[in-house]
Amino acid sequence: MSHSASIKDGSLPFRRNDQWRRSGSKPGSCPAQPWQPPGAWLPAAGAWESGRQGRGEAVADRGSSPDGGGWCPGGRAAPSSGPREAPGQHRGMDEGKMDENEWGYHGEGNKSLVVAHAQRCVVLRFLKFPPSRKKTSEEIFEHLQNIVDFSKNVMREFLGESYVHCGEVVQLPLDFVKQLCVKIQSERPESRCDKDLDTLSGYALCLPNLARLQTYCFAEHRPILCVEIKPKCGFIPFSSDVMHEVKHKVCRYCMHQRLKVETGKWKQISKYCPLDLYSGNKQRMHFALKSLLHEAQNNLKIFKNGELIYGCTDARSPVADWTELAHHLKPFFFPSNGLAGGSHCTRAVIRDLVHVITRVLLSGSDKGRAGTLWRGPGLRGPRVCEASPFSRSRQGKNSPECSGLPKGCLLYKTLQVQMLDLLDIEGLYPLYRRVERYLEEFPEQRKMLQIDGPYDDAFYQKLLDLSTEDDGTVAFALTKVQQYRVAMTAKDCSIMIALSPCLQDASSDQRPVVLSSRSRFAFSVSVLDLDLKPYESIPHQYKLDGKIANFYSKTVHAKDTAMMSPRFKESEDCTLVLHKV
Repeated sequence: MSHSASIKDGSLPFRRNDQWRRSGSKPGSCPAQPWQPPGAWLPAAGAWESGRQGRGEAVADRGSSPDGGGWCPGGRAAPSSGPREAPGQHRGMDEGKMDENEWGYHGEGNKSLVVAHAQRCVVLRFLKFPPSRKKTSEEIFEHLQNIVDFSKNVMREFLGESYVHCGEVVQLPLDFVKQLCVKIQSERPESRCDKDLDTLSGYALCLPNLARLQTYCFAEHRPILCVEIKPKCGFIPFSSDVMHEVKHKVCRYCMHQRLKVETGKWKQISKYCPLDLYSGNKQRMHFALKSLLHEAQNNLKIFKNGELIYGCTDARSPVADWTELAHHLKPFFFPSNGLAGGSHCTRAVIRDLVHVITRVLLSGSDKGRAGTLWRGPGLRGPRVCEASPFSRSRQGKNSPECSGLPKGCLLYKTLQVQMLDLLDIEGLYPLYRRVERYLEEFPEQRKMLQIDGPYDDAFYQKLLDLSTEDDGTVAFALTKVQQYRVAMTAKDCSIMIALSPCLQDASSDQRPVVLSSRSRFAFSVSVLDLDLKPYESIPHQYKLDGKIANFYSKTVHAKDTAMMSPRFKESEDCTLVLHKV
C-alpha cells in the first residue's frame, strides 16, 4: 500500500508554530531527548515522555492522551478558566497533505467513532450524532475540549497520571473528513449506523493508538499484544434508598444480561460477573476472565500489532474460537515453539493469558503522586453476586469470598470512583429532580452549577464530599448528581493492557515486567472511555434501572415457580383425613 509522501522522517503535515516555539524545535525536527519513540509522529514527541521515564506507559486509547508536550497534531485550546476559543485553521492539519487512504476504521461506541493511521501510532476520534440532530462547530469544539479537561483535571486525579491520557482537540480539512466518512462506511457495524460521523465541524480528538504504540518501555521491533477489558460495575448497591430487593443480591451486569438476551442484543447469557473480577481472589478472577473469553460480547477485545483478532460487535458475530486465538497467541507465550498443537496447546496458551492478565490487573505500576491521595467511600455491601455461576457452583463449599484488591492497582482505584454512586439511581433521582426544578426557575444558573463544565480543579474538589446526610439544599443535590455522573463514567470505562515480549536478561528497573510460564512481558495499563456521562441521561438511567430489575425479578420468579409446580401437582388430589385418637 503506497502512502502519501506527506508523512516521512518522523514529521507531520501540521502547522503548529505555537507548539514549536514552546518546544524550542523547528518544524519537522525533534528536540534532543534521552529517548525517542520509533517513528515519532510529532515535532515534540519526546517532550512529554522525558518527564515520565520509569513508569509503565500504556499503549492505546479511544478517548484520551497526554496533554503535555506535542505529540498531538492540533493546537491546544485555551485554558478552561476563561472563555475558550476554538483552534483556528493555522492550528489544524494541512489541507493539502491529508489523505483518507492512510486512515482506517478502528472502532466506535454509542457516541464516537475512531479511525487509526495505517503506519503511525495515532488515532482520530470523531463525535457521532443522529441525522436529525445538528450542532454548531463551536458546540462540538466545546464538547471535545470538555472531554480533554475532564480526563486531565478529574479522572487523572482519581486514577493516576500514568493510566489516563487526555487527548488534544484538532481541526481537520472538511474535504478529508467527508471522504474519510465515505471510505469507512462499509466497515461500520449495522447496529451502529443509526448515528452519523460529524463531517461539518472539522473537529476531532487526536490520541495515541495504544493498541500499536511502542514506547520506551517496550523493545523496538517486537510484536505487541493488547487486551481491552470493559469490567463494568464491581459492587452491589449498599444504599438504603434501594427499593428493588433483588438489587441487594444480584449485580447490575448479571441482571442486565437476561434483558439483553431477551431483546436479541446477545445470543446467550455470559457467565462473567464483575464482582468476581474485582474480588482480588485469583480463583474468581481467573473464572471471570475465562468467562469473558468464552462470551466476549463488548466486554473484551484482543489486538495483535494493532489489528483486532478477538472480540465481537453484536449477536451476529461468529462464535468465539479459542483454537484460532491460541494460534495468534502461541508465539507470545511459547516463543520456542516447543508446544505441540491441539487442545492441550490451546488450553496452555489460554491459561497463560489469563494468569498474565490477572497479575497485571493486581499490579500497581502508577508511581506518580496523582491518585494516591484519594480515599473512596470504602467497600460496603455483599462481596458476592448470587447470580454469578462461580458463586452458585461453590454453594455449600468453603470458598473465600474476596481476597481484596491491592490499593495501588487500577481495579481498586476504578472501584473507588464507581462507589461515588453513594445513593444508587433510586436515591439519586429525587435529587436530580430537585436540581431540575431549580434550573426551571433559574435557568441562567446552569453555567454557575458547572453542569456542562468547565471541569476544572474546583469541580474535582466538590466531588470529594462523601456525606449522605441530605440538608435539603440544591448544593447537596448537585454534588450527589455530579458524583453519580463520575461514578457512571468509571462503571463504563475500559482498561487496556499492553504486553510486549522482552529479553530474559533485560533490565526491569524502568519498566514493569510480568512473567508467564515461558515468557517475560513488559507491560503497561491505560484507561479508556472516560467521557463524563451526560446530565440529561439520568432520567433514562432511572427508567432503565427499573426495567432491568423488574425483568430479572419476573423471569427468576417465573423460573422458580416452574421448578416448584411439579411438586404441588403431585399433591393436588391428596385428601387429609383426621382420626380421633
